[in-house]
Amino acid sequence: MSRRSNKTTWLALTLAVSAYVSTQVHAEPLGSLDALSQEQFIKLSENLAAATHYKGMGPAESLGLIGFDVGIELSSTEIEDDAVFDVASDGDFGLSEMIIPRVHVNKGLPFGFDLGATLAAIPETDITVLAGEVRYAIFGGGVATPAVAVRGSYAMMQGLSDLDMNSAALEITASKGFVMLTPYVGAGIVRTKTDPAAQLTNLSAETIEQNKLFAGVTISLGFALTLEADVTGDVRTYSAKAGIRF
Repeated sequence: MSRRSNKTTWLALTLAVSAYVSTQVHAEPLGSLDALSQEQFIKLSENLAAATHYKGMGPAESLGLIGFDVGIELSSTEIEDDAVFDVASDGDFGLSEMIIPRVHVNKGLPFGFDLGATLAAIPETDITVLAGEVRYAIFGGGVATPAVAVRGSYAMMQGLSDLDMNSAALEITASKGFVMLTPYVGAGIVRTKTDPAAQLTNLSAETIEQNKLFAGVTISLGFALTLEADVTGDVRTYSAKAGIRF
C-alpha cells in the first residue's frame, strides 16, 4: 500500500471514530458520590479502574529502534452495576457501557524496550485520562517461538472534582505472528488508588487490586488493526485500535 493510500486510510479511520463519538450521549460526570455507601464506592471504583487503566493494545515483540505504533482507539467497558452509577449521578446514569476514545502512541527503543502513552478525553464530560507504559521484550520471538514481554503502566484519571484516581499495572504478554496476523494473550494485576474529596466524610480512600486477563490480535493490512478483549476483576472491556505500525 502506498504512502498516500496509508494517509487516506488513516484520515478515514480518524473521521469515522470522531463521527461515532460525536453521536454518543453521555451522562454528566459523577457528581453525587456522597450518596454512595462505602461498598457502593468500591464497586464504582472497580468499574472505573477497569475502564480507565492503561490498555497495551499490541503484541509482545519490541518495535525496535526505529519502530513506531500510532493509532486511534475505542474501548467499550460494561457497567457492572447500573444502580451504583445511578446513585452516584443523582438519577439515571443512562448507560450500560462506557465508550472511551483514545489516541495511542508507542516508540521502540534499544535493547528491547518500548515506551507508550495514551490520552483519552471522555465525550460530554470533563474527564481525561493520561496513561503511559514501559515495556521490555524478554524474548524477541522467532520462526517457531513466541515473543514474551513484561509491561509496567500508570494511568491518571482527572476531571472529577470529588474524586482522585490512579492505576498502576504489571502485565506479561506473549505473541506469535502468522503472516498478516499476530495473536497475543496476557495476564496481570491492576492496583488502583481512589481518594474521595475531603468533604465526602462518609467515604474513605481505597486501594483496590484486580486481576486482569486479556487476548487480542493485530492484523496488518497496510495499516494495523488491533482487536482486544480483557477482563479486569469482574468487568469486561472490548477495544479496537487502527493506525500505523512499523
